[in-house]
Amino acid sequence: MQRIEIAARPDWRAKAEALGFDWHSAPTPEDPHALYWDESAYWSLTASEVDVLEAATEELHGMCLAAAEHAIAKKLLRHFGFDARAIALIEHAWRTRETTPSLYGRFDFAYGGDGVGDGRPKLLEYNADTPTGLYEAAVVQWAWLQQLFPESDQFNSIHEGLVAAWAGLKDKVSADAGMHFTCLAPHAEDEGTLRYLLDTALEAGLSAKSLPVAEIGWSAPPDELDEGDFVDLDETQIRTLFKLVPWDWMLADEFGARLVRKVVGGEMTVIEPAWKMVLANKAILALLWDMYPNHPNLLPAFMDRTAFAPGSTVVAKPLLGREGANISIATLGENGAVVGEPLASSPGDYGQEGYVYQALAPLASATDSVGRTHQAVVGSWIINGYSRGIGIREDTNLITNNRSRFVPHLF
Repeated sequence: MQRIEIAARPDWRAKAEALGFDWHSAPTPEDPHALYWDESAYWSLTASEVDVLEAATEELHGMCLAAAEHAIAKKLLRHFGFDARAIALIEHAWRTRETTPSLYGRFDFAYGGDGVGDGRPKLLEYNADTPTGLYEAAVVQWAWLQQLFPESDQFNSIHEGLVAAWAGLKDKVSADAGMHFTCLAPHAEDEGTLRYLLDTALEAGLSAKSLPVAEIGWSAPPDELDEGDFVDLDETQIRTLFKLVPWDWMLADEFGARLVRKVVGGEMTVIEPAWKMVLANKAILALLWDMYPNHPNLLPAFMDRTAFAPGSTVVAKPLLGREGANISIATLGENGAVVGEPLASSPGDYGQEGYVYQALAPLASATDSVGRTHQAVVGSWIINGYSRGIGIREDTNLITNNRSRFVPHLF
């Protein structure tokens, strides 16, 4: 992988907004001109690097499924921080997985080709429940490529993969009720991602519509809460729901118990299914290392940092953390004690659920013409079990977060 600096298109904002990409900037009071989409550079990969990423993505997906089966069969889910209700729902979802749709996920890799480590992608985490960064990976960077580098290629068949996956689910969706898509609103990125997923479902021939999660209603009167259904504003029963809301948030909601009852009773299908909570939980990293020690695509990971030798540099990740929140990087001394100040840390609202500890992996990095060092995380998309493309996020900090820039790629 090589980072190449170029001039951004002078009208890139207008072109992005013409695509419906209205979250291309990330202004703050400190930096009102901060960007999310950054085309002042691109990452160039080789065809062999693409092949390596594709193979690692599909192999790791299979390993994660095996780890989920192991965790459920061996009654290990309490170590993930799940309560009894969540465990029962996960176990039900896993038993019925052959008839319950699962669409997509995103692996985050430390990878830099032959110049970083042993040249193998190293799994940082699996965003298996509510991954974003999808539209910019599938559509926006492809449009950039077609305008600027039409003779080059891109590791990107994400759109085709989504349409094909939805088409394969048509017989599992109620013809009368269709599908409902929901997310939290207002939130430009989530709403944009949801619009795109809805469009791909419609292109595949499904009947579908969207609504904010706050507009999902319950049809029964307050004194008959054991009866009723989830409905939209037209009082149409919601039978198949695609939600861009984390499962743990939904279960904590006042309607969580009713959602569980509907899913377990077979009256409602939710995508992603509840068993994806296991893969999205950072405890899966420790389980994978226990099941596949020294696997070339894994990093040492443990639930207890005392398992690391003194002098190790370790990343502490909250089990349910998202977008880089509450992560810290530190060097350990005897008995897992942190030596000095953390090398990096990030704020957030996670951590009460516990942490997993993972060895630090070097990221692909490059120094630009003004002396800033950019470090890249490769997001690799798995759709219906197949590797379908990548999106690259970069930052000048060690921790990638929700403000890190999306930079296009080609090969």
